Amino acid sequence: MTLPSADGILTANVQNGRADVLELIEQKKSISLDIGCGAHKIPGANVIGMDFQALPGVDVVHNWSVYPWPFPDECATFAHASHVIEHVNPADFGFIKWMNEVWRIMRPGAQFKLVYPNGSSPRYVQDPTHCNPCNQVTPWYFCVEHPFYDIYTPKPWRMAYNENLGPAVFWDSHLGDVEVLLVKLGEDEVDQWKWHPESD
Repeated sequence: MTLPSADGILTANVQNGRADVLELIEQKKSISLDIGCGAHKIPGANVIGMDFQALPGVDVVHNWSVYPWPFPDECATFAHASHVIEHVNPADFGFIKWMNEVWRIMRPGAQFKLVYPNGSSPRYVQDPTHCNPCNQVTPWYFCVEHPFYDIYTPKPWRMAYNENLGPAVFWDSHLGDVEVLLVKLGEDEVDQWKWHPESD
């Protein structure tokens, strides 16, 4: 496994010692990545927390706007980003680049859970560091089964589906939060999921 070069700061904490990212991944075998975990990393023995600050529970300290991230291709089986994407600078396709980087490190079929405040909600507007307003429609720009995908053609995802509830996009109108579950598609899977306009 080779690690891409990165200009960011890298610190991996394993219990009270140090290890590089590859050693950390090797120890955990199959990893889940908590992006922007802060001091509240999601629980789990295989979870690696990445944040730009060296806080308790953070395994990898890295600025997520520096690419590539210090992880090899297709190393994660799950990723989680709670209240993170609203902080990703969208200028110069920054959010699309960020999503493409998550795609790079995910295994095909892996799930990516996003939680963020609706871009028009008070929770979004109140924070002076929020710069990327998203709503419950925004994820469809990354999903090949929706016509919005063709506008920017990022790396391919599809929406996770629940047979009873339909697409995994949930909006809590009380809190103003949106929850989304995406599934990474391999490049060879795009055609089977791709939206095609009906011909007359």
